[in-house]
Amino acid sequence: MVLFEILFFVYVIILMGNSIIVITRVDQALQTPMYFFQCNISYLEICYVSVTLPITLWIQKRNIVCMTQMSFVLMLGNRECLLLTALAYDHYVAICDPLRYPLAENHKVCVQLVAVRWVTGVPAEIGQACQIFSLHFCRCTQINHFFCDVPPILKLACGGTFLNGMLVFTVAVLFVMISFWLILGSYSEIISTF
Repeated sequence: MVLFEILFFVYVIILMGNSIIVITRVDQALQTPMYFFQCNISYLEICYVSVTLPITLWIQKRNIVCMTQMSFVLMLGNRECLLLTALAYDHYVAICDPLRYPLAENHKVCVQLVAVRWVTGVPAEIGQACQIFSLHFCRCTQINHFFCDVPPILKLACGGTFLNGMLVFTVAVLFVMISFWLILGSYSEIISTF
């Protein structure tokens, strides 16, 4: 019960901290592309926390819930990288090409950028979760971890899991590094304009 109360308190604080979604809907002056992307990042954070904190106390012996949680954690982690890349592109266009900004970053383009970021890679993450849970588990199926993550699940599997671990690691590095280099390129261009 104490753990539940602590997690519930943390969850409520995080929800209140991401109230930018409500604030930008109410104030017309804040309905710009930058705040649109930040609202999506706040919504992503709410989803990410909702997938990890409330379910954590419930998943101990439920494989389907664990697989679902892992799929969502993988998807939302990758979405965060991609949304930060879209936000960096927005900053790049606003600073480096301000005259073209209203045309390049209109509402339709912003919605398309976010929609592509939310859909990109979903089959890959679901495929990874299915691949991991198709392994044979010979040990206790109760994980000793805060939430259902890839390394603790791979530790429970019988046989060689090196290839599965490397595949998950490769996809994660691919998403992170592509986003990192695009963000770095955007901010390098911004810095070079000064």
